[in-house]
Amino acid sequence: MASETFSGGCLCGAVHFEITGDVRTFLHCHCLRCRKSSGTGHASNLILKPDTATWVSGEDKLRTFKVPDAERFRTVFCADCGSPLPRIAADMSMAVVPAGSLDHEPEAIPVGRIFDDSKASWSCGNSELPVWPEYPQQ
Repeated sequence: MASETFSGGCLCGAVHFEITGDVRTFLHCHCLRCRKSSGTGHASNLILKPDTATWVSGEDKLRTFKVPDAERFRTVFCADCGSPLPRIAADMSMAVVPAGSLDHEPEAIPVGRIFDDSKASWSCGNSELPVWPEYPQQ
């Protein structure tokens, strides 16, 4: 896949980002942590291998919360409005970009739903997408 550039920001406009990289996948995650951190039935995330990641403005407004008993799960959000923002690995091996934080609709489309066994009974679904009980087998 060719590198794409994604730009976005938070609801209040304090934080703006730009990330260039290869989209690895685009998934809806129904795990409890994603539901809690998004306040919705699932989180919709683009997973990228970033080439570059820049906080255009508002980097000082970024806050992070790492779930103490989680190996990897953490959230990044705006201190002013609480909007979810990209989580970028320090070694640039991966970026998890909340699709709702993007300024423009991405070309990529969701390819499936993960942690479907954790889905809330009231959560929306789409029978056209594949579902996996946890992470998809690769």
